[in-house]
Amino acid sequence: THHQNSQGIQTLLEAEKEAAKIVQKARQYRVQRLKDARTDAARAIEELKEQKNSEFQNFEAEHVGSSDQSNVKVAAETDEKLVEVQKAFEKNKNSVIDKLLFAVTNVEPKVHINVKLRK
Repeated sequence: THHQNSQGIQTLLEAEKEAAKIVQKARQYRVQRLKDARTDAARAIEELKEQKNSEFQNFEAEHVGSSDQSNVKVAAETDEKLVEVQKAFEKNKNSVIDKLLFAVTNVEPKVHINVKLRK
């Protein structure tokens, strides 16, 4: 009986250590996903910026040589578009960040179906 009790306690201690390892891995995974989400968001913002700058450059190149009036109109339209893009960015930025943070920080760790629990 004493041997069975100490063996049972030893099994519980091992299970507790294993659970602590699983929780630690889940925390590390969550932190890494948060870092990845921030990196991806920054990359997406930079890509959008480059795309819009490229579109602006192309638009500007197509309209070079136009009259001064056309140049003023093009500049005004471009400024309007950039303001719209900036407003859209500002409007949606927090929502996107909140969604990313929610997805990353609300992880429910589950034991994989292929994991066999020791009895």
